[in-house]
Amino acid sequence: MALSRSSSTTYLRLCILSALGVFAVSATAANNGNAVDDNALPQVELDKIVVTATRTPTRTSNVIAQTRVIDKEELKHFQGQTVTDVLKNQPGINITQSGGMGTISNFYMRGYDSKQVLVIIDGIRYSSISTGTPSLNLLSADQIDRIEILYGASGSSIYGADAMGGVIQIFTKGNNIEQSNGSTTVGYGNNNHYQIGATGQLKNDTSSLSLGVSRNKTDGFNAIANANAFDYNADDDGFESTNVSLALRHKFTNSLSAGISGLYSDSTTEFDSAGTIIPNAYSDQKNGSANAYLQYQTPMTLTKLSYGQSIDKSTSHDNNSINYQEGSQFDTTQEQARLETSINAQPGTVIVGAEWLSQKLDASDVLVYPPYPDTTPPVQTPYDPDDRTVKSAFVGYQLAETYYDLQANYRVDDNSQYGNESTYNLGAAIRPLAGMRIGASYSTGFRAPTFNDLYYPGYNNPNLKPETSKNTEVFVEYDNDMQTSRLTGYHTDVEDLIGGNTNTAEAKIKGLSLTSDWHLSSFIFGLGYDYLDAKNKTRTDANFDQQLPYRPKNSGLVYIGYQQPRFDVRLEAKHSDDRLTTENKELDSYTLLNLSGSAYITPNLRANVRVDNITDEDYTLASQFGNEYATDGTSYFTSLTYNWF
Repeated sequence: MALSRSSSTTYLRLCILSALGVFAVSATAANNGNAVDDNALPQVELDKIVVTATRTPTRTSNVIAQTRVIDKEELKHFQGQTVTDVLKNQPGINITQSGGMGTISNFYMRGYDSKQVLVIIDGIRYSSISTGTPSLNLLSADQIDRIEILYGASGSSIYGADAMGGVIQIFTKGNNIEQSNGSTTVGYGNNNHYQIGATGQLKNDTSSLSLGVSRNKTDGFNAIANANAFDYNADDDGFESTNVSLALRHKFTNSLSAGISGLYSDSTTEFDSAGTIIPNAYSDQKNGSANAYLQYQTPMTLTKLSYGQSIDKSTSHDNNSINYQEGSQFDTTQEQARLETSINAQPGTVIVGAEWLSQKLDASDVLVYPPYPDTTPPVQTPYDPDDRTVKSAFVGYQLAETYYDLQANYRVDDNSQYGNESTYNLGAAIRPLAGMRIGASYSTGFRAPTFNDLYYPGYNNPNLKPETSKNTEVFVEYDNDMQTSRLTGYHTDVEDLIGGNTNTAEAKIKGLSLTSDWHLSSFIFGLGYDYLDAKNKTRTDANFDQQLPYRPKNSGLVYIGYQQPRFDVRLEAKHSDDRLTTENKELDSYTLLNLSGSAYITPNLRANVRVDNITDEDYTLASQFGNEYATDGTSYFTSLTYNWF
């Protein structure tokens, strides 16, 4: 049974008191000498290894571009959440969402939306080629081991189109197994949200295997804030998903190894139908990615051949004008094959490779209702064409020395619809003082229009041009054993930016990003602040010199945490400035206060709790066609995880 807001608040207070009681008991037990294995304790490593920024394992202190790593310890604070929930709590990332868990969402990073930020899972592209957006709102965080975020356009010359604003790489659980283990998790939260899951991992000298499965279900809440909106239902919109992850690694010899990995989600999202009132409108979704690779290593080279496929299938059952049971379907598939070799060039590392990408869309006739369905007939039409291929070649060089770092990349993409496009990136950094690093980079990028951009009925424009960008970035960074702080300034000129169904001739994006992460004894704390000036600079446009939609000028994050062998707790505040919608409506600023923590009740049993929006802030993330989409009030999720080794 779903709780009312007042009842939920009372229950929330009991949850917080219970959680603090568990933390207190855990701390007392720790002081009495009831210790746990150090490997199970929260660890903070400021200088981490990333692979997304350069395609080769590199310390963050040697990467030119701004990066962020969300490791498995931080992911423990997001039990019962999706990848979208994880990202919205990171510096420099803001989201829109049309309701609760599983509903349509979008995110913005460095002035770009998710169509212009490449998302990959274990190296394989993951997004819908019809909308261009990745369905991160459907991927469960509990099946993920790690997320790496690369800010800015340097990824375009490494990964190609769709990376103008950055790259987000998701690593499936089981990519880095330290020992054989198993775990079971059960959890419960507001809106009758529950989760149950299990993971088993085996490891020996030559092989490792990980298999995880989980089930999420919530009754949700009413997604429409203004309940009297035209042709929408004031009912709760639920969500349920079954999630599976798999990772298998085997070493044949000291030189030859192979592996497979996969992440899959089968989900159902309820939503409020438009055009014709259907009380039980819903969408079935199947999303995921699979990858297989063969790797050969010598003292001088590392060669990797990989093949993978990602799917994004959505079937909506939301009107009576077509077969309700069959629904309207968008089934997108991306196949990708890549051969790459990294060479120890002494000094530095050279990487060369080639890539093949096939994108296919299988869509039923699209039935679209205009804003006023009683007066205007619906439009029904297929997509044509519905596929394209991209053939690519790339080369890169990276040098990490004591006093300086260098990176250079060049890539050519041959798109079957738009021909050849080339991108490049040049970056350098020096260390004039101990702990200090100063650097700069210049990158170019491009993005081909999505199939919806080109052919979606009522909003189509088959004459759209690809977007192109020129990006300059400078930074100063200071780090030592206790902290890492970085101030980044960037300036971007975008030509032919796609908005709605037109190319905005010119847009300028400039901003500042400040991040600082500290670890002092048992305390961790930090902040992130972003200033963003993203404006339409086309003088003939009615929106000339206006901030681009859903790009707040100011946003920030502050957090503080305390860690002990038996428990950890973290308090964070996330702020977003006013934003304009695509209809030039202004959404108010908001600040959310969130609390999360975990405690080892026994060496094998861990309790987790997360409470979002403690102050019950009333805010809106998205608005369209006069409808304001609702957000949850104060929400909570608690879970118990039992581990055995």
